[in-house]
Amino acid sequence: MTFKLMKLASQSQLSSWLPSIHPQIWIFAIGRFLSEVGTGCTLFYAPIFFVNQVGLSATSVGVALGSASISGIVGRIVGGSLADSEHWGRRRTLLLATAISAIASLVLATTNNFTILVIGSLISGLGIGFYWPAAESVVADASQIDNRRETFAIARLADNLGLAIGIVLAGFFIALVGSYRWLFVIDAISFMLFFGVVYVGISETEQQQTGESEKIELFASWMAVLSDRRFLVYIAVNIFFTIYISQIHSTLPLYFKNFVIKSTSEGFAQTTISVLFAWHLVFAIICQLPVTSILKRCSHTLALTVSAILWAIGFGFIWVSGIAPSHNLVWVILALGVFAVAIVSYTPSAASLVTELAPENQRGVYFSINALCWAVGSFIGHPLGGWALDRPQIITNSLWLGFILSVAIAVAILQYLNRILAD
Repeated sequence: MTFKLMKLASQSQLSSWLPSIHPQIWIFAIGRFLSEVGTGCTLFYAPIFFVNQVGLSATSVGVALGSASISGIVGRIVGGSLADSEHWGRRRTLLLATAISAIASLVLATTNNFTILVIGSLISGLGIGFYWPAAESVVADASQIDNRRETFAIARLADNLGLAIGIVLAGFFIALVGSYRWLFVIDAISFMLFFGVVYVGISETEQQQTGESEKIELFASWMAVLSDRRFLVYIAVNIFFTIYISQIHSTLPLYFKNFVIKSTSEGFAQTTISVLFAWHLVFAIICQLPVTSILKRCSHTLALTVSAILWAIGFGFIWVSGIAPSHNLVWVILALGVFAVAIVSYTPSAASLVTELAPENQRGVYFSINALCWAVGSFIGHPLGGWALDRPQIITNSLWLGFILSVAIAVAILQYLNRILAD
C-alpha cells in the first residue's frame, strides 16, 4: 500500500513537472535532439580544428565564424517573413533551413584555408537564420500560457541532451581516429535526419486568420514590430546574453586548450575538454525543469536578471581559472556549472516573453528579430574572443572582467524593461 502511494505521488509530481505538452512538441524535440548530436560533434571542436590543424590564427577563425552572422541576418529576416506567410509557413521554412545547414557542414568538412571557412560559415549562418524564427514559432504555436515556459524548456532540454551526447561522442572519436573533418560529415547527416523528422512528423502550426482585415502585410508587420518599444528594449538586453553565450561556443574551448593551464605545455587534453562541456550540458539538462519550475513564479524580467547575475559569477570563475597557480580545473568546472544554470534561467523566460509580446500572426517576425540578437551576439562575440586570445595575458584576462562589468548594464536595462512592462 505504501509503495502504491509513493508511486502515485511520484507520478503526480512528474505530471506537475511536465504539464500537458502538445504531441507535436515531442516529435519536434526528437528532431532537434538528432540535429544537436551532430552539432555537438563540431560546436566546441571547430575552433580547435581550424586553429591547431588547419593553421589559421584565432583572430581569423573568430572573424570567419563571426561572418556567419552576416548571412544569418539575411536568413533571419527572410525566414521570419516566410514562417508567417500563409503560402510558405513554418514547416517549409524548417525544411529549407535543415537542407542548407547540411550543405554548410559538408563545405566546412573540406576547409583547408580561410576562404573556404568563410564560405562554409556564410552558408551555415543562412541555414541557422532560416531555422530559428520558424522553430521558435512552432513551439510558441503549440504552447499555452500556463505551460509556455515548460514547453520551451522541453525544446531546450532536447537541444542540450543532443549536444551533450555529441560532445562525448566527438571526444572519443577524436581520441580514436584523430580526424576532425569527419565530425562535420556526421553533423551533415544529423541535419538530414532532422529534415526527415520535420517532413514526416511536423504539420503546419500557424493559425491562419480568416478575415482579410486581420491579415498584416509584410512591410506593415515589420514596421509594427520595430515600433514596439517594450520589445526593442528587450532586444537591447538580449544582445548582451547572446554575446555571453557566444563565448562558450567559440572562445572557451580554445582558451581551455591553449591558454588557461600554464602548468602544462599543452593545456587541457581533447578528452578533458569533451568531459568539461559534457558536464556543462548534463548539468543544464538536470537543472532545466527544476529551474524553470522555480522561476515560473517570477516575472520574466526577474528571471532574466537572475541569469545575468549568474553570468557575472561564471565569468569571475573563468578569470580566476586563468590566473590561479593551481586547481585551475576546479574553477573551470564551477564556471561551466554556473553558466549552465544561467542559460536554463535565460532561454525559457526569454522565448516566453517574446511569445507574449507578439501577436499570433506576427510571431515569425518577432522571433526573427529575436534571432537577430544571436547573429549580432556572434558577430561581436566571436571576433572579440578571438582577438583577446591573440593578445597578451593581461588583455585576455581583461576580457572576462569586462564581461562582468557589462552585466551591470544588462541588469539596469532589465529594470527599465520591468517598469515599462508594468505600465
